[in-house]
Amino acid sequence: MEELQVKRVRYSKQADTWLRVLKSRTGITPNLLCRIGFCLSIDEPGIPSNEAYPEDSNREISRPTLLGEHETVFASLLRQRMAEDGILGQVALDDQFRAHMHRGIAILAGRMKTLGELGDQVGRL
Repeated sequence: MEELQVKRVRYSKQADTWLRVLKSRTGITPNLLCRIGFCLSIDEPGIPSNEAYPEDSNREISRPTLLGEHETVFASLLRQRMAEDGILGQVALDDQFRAHMHRGIAILAGRMKTLGELGDQVGRL
């Protein structure tokens, strides 16, 4: 079974900006925002494209900081979603992880303006 191999994930400039704005609005650290966004993206229909999110920011995050002790859970969610999408074994796990994370950041940025709205987003999952 394929495992996540990525050591560090580089943000797109757009995701970097959204994470900074969301952190200033909510006080939530980028790694937690990325986790929430990833889960929101997994729940959205359609397959995100990694090409839609260029690695054009100087900012990056390490896999242990991003996923912490829950790496197995996130990898399992991703494999299940990829199986449902019919792309498991055809598309690199790392690429889909990064694409879901970035799409999720965009979803979160569009839906959450304050810390109080976080409960609404988590409640949807």
